[in-house]
Amino acid sequence: MGEKVYRTELTPVSFLRRSAFMFPEKTAVVYGDRRYTYREFERRVDRLASGLREAGLRGGDRVAFICPNTPPLLEAHFAVPAAGGVLVAINTRLSPEEVGYILEHSGARFVFADAGLEHLASGAEAQRVRIDDTGAEVDPYEDFLAAAPPEPPESPLGDEEETISLNYTSGTTGRPKGVMYSHRGAYICALGNVIEAGMGYETRYLWTLPMFHCNGWTYPWAVTAVAGTHVCLRRVEPGRIWRLFEEEGITHYCAAPTVQVGIINDEAAHRLPRPVRAMIAGAPPSPTLIAGLGDLNIDPVHIYGLTETYGPITTSAPRKEWEELPAEERARLLARQGNAYVTADIVRVVDENLQDVPRDGETMGEIVMRGNMVMKGYFENEEATREAFEGGWFHSGDVAVWHPDGYVEIRDRRKDIIISGGENISTIEVEQAVVSHPAVLECAVVAIPDEKWGERPKAFVTLKKGHNATEEEIIEHCKAKIARFKAPSAVEFVEELPKTSTGKVQKFVLREKEWAGQEKRVH
Repeated sequence: MGEKVYRTELTPVSFLRRSAFMFPEKTAVVYGDRRYTYREFERRVDRLASGLREAGLRGGDRVAFICPNTPPLLEAHFAVPAAGGVLVAINTRLSPEEVGYILEHSGARFVFADAGLEHLASGAEAQRVRIDDTGAEVDPYEDFLAAAPPEPPESPLGDEEETISLNYTSGTTGRPKGVMYSHRGAYICALGNVIEAGMGYETRYLWTLPMFHCNGWTYPWAVTAVAGTHVCLRRVEPGRIWRLFEEEGITHYCAAPTVQVGIINDEAAHRLPRPVRAMIAGAPPSPTLIAGLGDLNIDPVHIYGLTETYGPITTSAPRKEWEELPAEERARLLARQGNAYVTADIVRVVDENLQDVPRDGETMGEIVMRGNMVMKGYFENEEATREAFEGGWFHSGDVAVWHPDGYVEIRDRRKDIIISGGENISTIEVEQAVVSHPAVLECAVVAIPDEKWGERPKAFVTLKKGHNATEEEIIEHCKAKIARFKAPSAVEFVEELPKTSTGKVQKFVLREKEWAGQEKRVH
């Protein structure tokens, strides 16, 4: 039949091409005093893509970026796939050892690192480019762009299911796993966010969510799809956020509950003259938080997902009839995880036989997903992929109930994951760090409630005979071993840990003690 006129391979790179064609003079990127139009944005992307090809990038090569929310990382979301590469955006809060593992496992050929974060990649065996974050000609990153051909490289994309990015998990069951996103999945997820967040051509999006988290939940592509304006923010500061709300006419932003708490409790907080939509994920928001945002004319939408689902895959979409309910009840309903995005398959809650649990709001089961918004699999880890996709569904590991209205609500986590300020922390990883202290015999780590972060790790420790250690000493020891945010915030020394007859530590006993009187186990 010849060429398929009715089909082109889906890729979010096409969003930039369209927006630059239709709105070349519209402001695409705002970063302090810097302003880039869509024409300039596209030209910078083209030079980065061409520069990578000129430097030897081949199809499928991995390109790592270690950056805060600055224009280079935004540009990388389009340039790396346009060049045929795979983007690896790395968590800037990790330790050099952790970053080193990701660079080695991904086989990154190129590393672009912010000057303030360059030490994280000090041992990388890859071509490196420093980003001084000045936008000036003497900036090595700007030099890299200036030396590159201005013409975009010919698109090497042959199949929309090719990998567009690798996003590494937090290593909740050992070493972090590289989650593979496809061009197709990223395209569809981005459009899902456009719809569920209610974005349009007047969108002005504030980058409070790290772009390294699941490619910023695909919002680099989503905002660009509607020719919106990206307002980049190097660091999250509530006072500055409030200034940008007003100065830049912000319409949308995304953030974990802990960031939202900081925003509403800042001394600059006031009721906004125009509504701003806030997408909340990383942990379920409390009804108090939802109500507090509403009082400031911030419209909260709770969404839920995992790294393996490109970020959010469900939304707690508000219903018209809820408007008549008392504020507290309405906030409680909005704090649930809801159900699938318009671009996803229905999210189910199932028993051990993959049968739906009753929709009674009481029977617990595991949340499972499938379809366009689920990862391709784990990079070079077929065993973990098979386990995650057992029975033809992706297994979240999250335990939930299914309500009569079809909305799901998380009740606990099957794996001992601690979600602190939107960051996942592995109890196993923390335990290994604690036990590496010469005075420690055994250790168990559980989540404890924290007003600011939702949850924080606490270590229960038994000491070796004849050895002594202080709480501060253990915590500082951990900070030298793992990322500082993963270190326990408290240490309790005990004579022995509660165990089963087979010697397995009963973490639930410790957890119940710490959460006594708390309404929820998941915050």
